[in-house]
Amino acid sequence: MSVEFRLVQWNTHKKVYDLAVTALVLVSIGSIVGVGLAAFPPPGEVSPPILLMRALGATAVIMLHVILAIGPLARLTTLAAPLLYNRRHLGVAFFLIALLHALVATGFYGGFGHGVWLVNVVTGGYRTGGEVPFELLGFLALLIFFAMAATSHDFWLSFLGPRVWKWLHMLVYAGYALVVGHVMLGAAAERATPVWPALLGVGITGLTTLHLAAGLRSLREHQAAEGESNWADAGEAASIPDDRARIVRLPSGDSVAVFRQGDRLTAMSNVCAHQGGPIGEGKIVDGCATCPWHGYQYRPEDGCSPPPYTEKLPTYSVRVRGSRVEISTTPNELGTPSAAGILDGDDHGE
Repeated sequence: MSVEFRLVQWNTHKKVYDLAVTALVLVSIGSIVGVGLAAFPPPGEVSPPILLMRALGATAVIMLHVILAIGPLARLTTLAAPLLYNRRHLGVAFFLIALLHALVATGFYGGFGHGVWLVNVVTGGYRTGGEVPFELLGFLALLIFFAMAATSHDFWLSFLGPRVWKWLHMLVYAGYALVVGHVMLGAAAERATPVWPALLGVGITGLTTLHLAAGLRSLREHQAAEGESNWADAGEAASIPDDRARIVRLPSGDSVAVFRQGDRLTAMSNVCAHQGGPIGEGKIVDGCATCPWHGYQYRPEDGCSPPPYTEKLPTYSVRVRGSRVEISTTPNELGTPSAAGILDGDDHGE
């Protein structure tokens, strides 16, 4: 096998991130169980195992909403970049909490009814009513999340290829739809408090709003320049934040990231060679444009990854006209230095 597996390297940022996630998960579970015990003190109508099951399920649903919100948030604000860098860690943590929820539910309800305990739970056979087996929806969602968590390592990205890997992980939206059905039908079948469906409705509304806002912003920022021209307008030069980029859509449809380093402006493809990540949503780190998804780096001047890496991205010539920055609509040959735009003065970098 030509693809080598390497253990994940936890740097300081990842350790802090994982500790923060662990702490927040424990607070969430503890708070929900604590409120439940206060509302239904033993021996109440809601037993401690059910409280724990609901706390784990609610925490998993909250984590899923956070995961799905990270992408559009990163397009709306750079403050979400640290979450984007470590999103796969959060995804694996989410699966583990969802798995614990399933194990507690199966262990508690599996003894009711007849036949195989797992089948009893998945099909809703432990219940006497004829309601839709919402448990099956949760089980199918868990299978999807298992496939995503099991293939989250870069080994699988290399082994399956970026396209297959990306499509596999886009199944998160199918999993989310199954979770919505699981919660809604479950609350109806168990005649539980309407609080959970109401909170889920808030989450659905919030996610929809975030995705629409991010999409509208992308449409505004990526509008193709009208007419045929060798140069495309990329907006006010000085408004590009230092060590960051503005993403521009060329008339050809290509997405380009225009980076600023002090008074120098350079442009390269916005599509990372690793997995197609948005280079322009990252920043300059150690002199290199760094993809926010997995940290792949490219030199802004020629689009080449620093040695010993060999990935290359197309670059585009840049010039500054008055206060506006313009980029060539034709990419340079791979690996060749590109003309940079200079903030001071007109027509520099032509």
